[in-house]
Amino acid sequence: MATKELRINRQIRSREVFVIDAEGNQQGVMNTFAAMELAEQAGMDLVEVSPNANPPVCKVLDYGKYRYEQEKRNREAKKHQTIVKLKEIRMQPKIERHDMEFKTKAIAEFLEEGNKVKISVRFRGRELAHTELGKVVLDTILQILTDRDVKFNLDRQAMMEGRMMSLIISPAKGKR
Repeated sequence: MATKELRINRQIRSREVFVIDAEGNQQGVMNTFAAMELAEQAGMDLVEVSPNANPPVCKVLDYGKYRYEQEKRNREAKKHQTIVKLKEIRMQPKIERHDMEFKTKAIAEFLEEGNKVKISVRFRGRELAHTELGKVVLDTILQILTDRDVKFNLDRQAMMEGRMMSLIISPAKGKR
């Protein structure tokens, strides 16, 4: 479970606690045993909601119902979350125009899905002496994307990483 476990009833270690009753009214600082009796009379649990406060803050509530509501809120928040993945497209500096356009189409689809894309050009052997060719390939891909009216943000400029030159683009926020 993502949320930390709260102490309830007999698990509360503090001698005195600040109590909030079931209706949300502040009862003030009480002896822990008196607070537990108050909770038992209401047929509920004493839950330590703020253990780091001085004295700790405890609420009188139905713990099972409280946990259910928390889990329900967490599930709802998770539904509205978007997970952004980083997809990578690799190519070589001597890529043919048709292949480049085909890979650019895949890049556009990844951006459409809301994913970031890392476009890499791998240099082998003597190609490493001509890294400017890789820069040309990357610039050409960005130009093709712009010509196809694909909206994107350039997150990281083209740069060398060992034997690879790469850049990272992400979907433009206004598109969705």
